[in-house]
Amino acid sequence: MHTPPSTFSAFRCAAPWLAVASLALLGGCTGLGTATTASSPNSATSISTTAWPTRLQALLPADVLLLGEKHDAAEHQQWQRDTVQALAARGQLAAVVMEMAEQGHSTTGLPRDATEAQVQAALQWKDAAWPWKAYGPVVMAAVAAGVPVWGGNLPRARMRDAMADTAWDRHLPAPALQRQYEALREGHCGLLPESQIAPMARIQIARDAAMARTATEARVSGQTVLLIAGGGHVLRSLGVPTHLPAGLTSKVALAQAGEAQAAIKKEAPANMNADTDADADAIVATPALPAKDHCAELREQWGKGANPAR
Repeated sequence: MHTPPSTFSAFRCAAPWLAVASLALLGGCTGLGTATTASSPNSATSISTTAWPTRLQALLPADVLLLGEKHDAAEHQQWQRDTVQALAARGQLAAVVMEMAEQGHSTTGLPRDATEAQVQAALQWKDAAWPWKAYGPVVMAAVAAGVPVWGGNLPRARMRDAMADTAWDRHLPAPALQRQYEALREGHCGLLPESQIAPMARIQIARDAAMARTATEARVSGQTVLLIAGGGHVLRSLGVPTHLPAGLTSKVALAQAGEAQAAIKKEAPANMNADTDADADAIVATPALPAKDHCAELREQWGKGANPAR
């Protein structure tokens, strides 16, 4: 069985929350649409990483620039590091907000020559969920430039409450909420009990709200906050942008690893810019990842007792 191209790595996405007893710590992995077609009005077109510097400048100025990744793609973390360095070199980078660290932790106050151990301690980095080998270069590029890195993710201690808070069911329009539900089913290979779909979607939405709040707090006039998260979290009609204040300017760049272009559905949030109806302003194409049966791995993992539904 081959995982559909639009599905973010199911096993890798499940890994961060498998260790959290019955709580679901989603890894920003929902398998939502990953590209827009060039023929769609105001849609983003796919570019290579070599063309990214020019496209990056065209996206600015923006209060917040959201970069959506596929967590298993090393090229995506290199793209993030390059973006950090480019914006910092121009004095345009206010802060870096990361899904990979919890809200409430930051590198603020650390010197530019802080060690990796000091930085990980400041961010309370969880290497088992987010390998420092992959994300450390991104973080350290910001620290070396004197730019603070902020954790944006919903703290684990607040996830149980988020699962039970039905108010999150009303944040998205009904079609967009159904997309979240379907992404959860697909992203976990149909293995989740239906009773867990809505609670897990609440966590996803609450996490988006936490990242949006952190990015808003990190704003500096005339500069850009860079927010780094899984692709499902940055989509304009579903993710973090739906929680940003109406007066804040945001741009979305989504990286895809060899997936075929597929139209993005457009359930536009109330605060969407009038001149944009696409879920992303830019699509950055990187090479395809080696074929891997993530669903088989997930079934095996859960078969050994790791399934939190049990």
